[in-house]
Amino acid sequence: MWPKQSHHQGGSIAEAMTVDEIIENFSLLEEWDDRYRYVIELGKALAPLNETDRSDSNKVQGCASQVWLATIVRPNGADGPILNFTGDSDAHIVRGLIAILFTIYSGRHAREILLTDAIAIFEQLGLREHLTPQRSNGFRSMVERIRSDARVALNMAQEMPQSA
Repeated sequence: MWPKQSHHQGGSIAEAMTVDEIIENFSLLEEWDDRYRYVIELGKALAPLNETDRSDSNKVQGCASQVWLATIVRPNGADGPILNFTGDSDAHIVRGLIAILFTIYSGRHAREILLTDAIAIFEQLGLREHLTPQRSNGFRSMVERIRSDARVALNMAQEMPQSA
């Protein structure tokens, strides 16, 4: 039914896919309704968010719907920290946008996160012109939250003495 999807044990479709695969899949879907459904399908594949992560501190401000993003930071020596994300929303399309963001950012070094322009990818997919301004602003809020977490993780790693 959908374009190419990567499946692997223990992870979601979105985690197994690359941004390039999502972009390619979007290009294969000519109608916006099909693309919209595809984004929703990506969201359905998100790993469930722990109830403890549905906290005020993980809630993303600036989103029309409720959105939670939890960040797990792993130190990675001289290369800097690697960030992984979990998240959820009460809106199906927003869950899909979260899945796209996690494909872009999760499992990446903090420096790489800060150098990656998710807004450009968002626009390349044609999402901006097909979503309400509130959804687009919410997407920007999620990107800024991820980038902020990456900056904090990088600053903390630079302040910690390197163990020999």
